[in-house]
Amino acid sequence: MPVESDAELRELLGFRRVAVVGRSATPGKAAHEIPNYLTEHGYDVIPVNPTVEEVLGTPAYDSLSEIDEEIELVNVFRPSEEVSGIVDEALERTDLRAIWLQLGISDPEATARAERAGLHVVSDRCIKVEHQRLVAP
Repeated sequence: MPVESDAELRELLGFRRVAVVGRSATPGKAAHEIPNYLTEHGYDVIPVNPTVEEVLGTPAYDSLSEIDEEIELVNVFRPSEEVSGIVDEALERTDLRAIWLQLGISDPEATARAERAGLHVVSDRCIKVEHQRLVAP
């Protein structure tokens, strides 16, 4: 089942190590501003973007498979048609607990695969909006 209840969302928002696939180095873009918000609220954000070497001093990885440190949640800022490949890569990791697809991003078939593998999945929701609604003071 997809994650939908506030209690489930709060649980996922408790995961502090977040790989952001599609993390942008361009101020003003959602894929830049939302991960910055997460960092400001105590999250350890790991950029995943093959087109940049670093974002705000944090080294960027080309892919999820290159991250050699533990991650709990993958936050996706890529088009829906790329979700299947991202999920495939995520399923190869043993540390990952959840995948969060940002507002406007979904792939029911890929998310069903992730759920069958035991991952929590959020689709078509903004992690910042949910954090502000459920966690932030």
